Amino acid sequence: MKKKKTIIMGSGFSSLSASCYLAQAGFDVTILEKNDTIGGRARQFKKDGFVFDIGPTFYWMPDVFESFFNDFKTSTTDFYALQKLNPAYKVYFNKDESIAIEDNLEKIKSTFENIEPNSGKALQKFIKKSEDNYNIAIKDLVYNPGESVFEIVNWETITKSGAFLKTIKNQVAGYVKNKSLQKILEFPVLFLGAKPSNTPSFYNFMNYADFELGTWHPMGGMYEVVKGIEKLALSLGVKFETNRSVTSINLEGKQVKSVSTAQQEYACDVLLSGADYHHTETLLPDAFKQYSELYWDKKTFAPSALLFFVAFDKPIEKVTHHTLFFDTDFEAHAETIYDTKTWPEKPLFYASFPSKTDAVAAPEGKEAGIFLMPIAPDLEDTPEIRAKYFDKLMTRLEDTIGSEVRSHILFKESYCVNDFKDDYNSYKGNAYGLANTLMQTHILRPKLKSKKVDNLYFCGQLTVPGPGVPPSLISGKIVSELISKYSKS
Repeated sequence: MKKKKTIIMGSGFSSLSASCYLAQAGFDVTILEKNDTIGGRARQFKKDGFVFDIGPTFYWMPDVFESFFNDFKTSTTDFYALQKLNPAYKVYFNKDESIAIEDNLEKIKSTFENIEPNSGKALQKFIKKSEDNYNIAIKDLVYNPGESVFEIVNWETITKSGAFLKTIKNQVAGYVKNKSLQKILEFPVLFLGAKPSNTPSFYNFMNYADFELGTWHPMGGMYEVVKGIEKLALSLGVKFETNRSVTSINLEGKQVKSVSTAQQEYACDVLLSGADYHHTETLLPDAFKQYSELYWDKKTFAPSALLFFVAFDKPIEKVTHHTLFFDTDFEAHAETIYDTKTWPEKPLFYASFPSKTDAVAAPEGKEAGIFLMPIAPDLEDTPEIRAKYFDKLMTRLEDTIGSEVRSHILFKESYCVNDFKDDYNSYKGNAYGLANTLMQTHILRPKLKSKKVDNLYFCGQLTVPGPGVPPSLISGKIVSELISKYSKS
């Protein structure tokens, strides 16, 4: 029997995942990637012996990665080495107050208890609820394709309906009163791309991922995960072609017959896009687009980001592998992202120093620093604005750690809204997809299967289950099951 020819646009985590499942199911799979390396947002920047992950830097939910590789009778250990971080991360609230989150719940409870009496016991109860929600979400709900509301309306979710009506912010305030501890419990929801005050408390399952499953680092960087999945995909027969930007989707009736690039035309029986959903639909005639420009414009997008990749000629003190600078008002910063859509005056930011853990990241005696500031999508992006905020971030870093770092910078590179648009055709230059608000959950997200083109499918952070690397791996799995289901019918 002839294998169905499947073209996948883009090579991010969801596309890589789908390619493996489809190849395993007997499809002839070719991935077309517009950039010169695969991985989508999860690429690397290398210079003068320094290695920076351009995209994701947090390795959370290790069970999802393990489950993916187990589906192919392999393990993460066959492809890369993991190290659990201790501390998982450190949070600065000002230069005199910081909290380090250690590598197991008992230690974290002690940290909480030292700051607020009885908060350790409260945290235990909170994490138990978080674990219950994690088991419902990760072991059941997120593996549904979002075709019917009854995928999420069942006895377990009905009995937890309050978890969809109360917000993370309200729930957290019911467990701990200390503002710094509240911020730590609200922090993981930022990975879902929404405000704690606008995210259903059901999503507290991210706290279980944080405190119980831990924060890990793939030695060599997150790109080692990309390389691992690529190796698996190649062993299954997947073909990769880079520098292949799809310029048109060619239809016959309601069927995709081929896609065109500058180099050639690729015939296909199935087209799966792991590229930006909005961009993909711009390659279709108007009559075959599912979602209007107004639809996309009204959606609540997760933030974009201003990133800096900085090489230092010496180790940076008083920071850990992952360090969060929450020394300004989070609500005020969040307001600039989701409400006023302006550049923030006093931004929060995150810094990763992978060379604290991984010798590959920087030459001996030197430090690699990745700085990320979340911002609203589609902001004006100029060299002058980038320089202004780099100065702000370095000033805050120096004030917080109490030492001068600017004279120790060997080089720096920046990445922002315009780069997200240019490199990934990202709608409004967003970095993380659609926010996981109540009105953008599950069936209310853009569909995996086109309603207007019979053999066109989508995966990735703009569809189900949502933003983040683990959800992207899951998105690749569920769309491949959907393709297999409809290809047989």
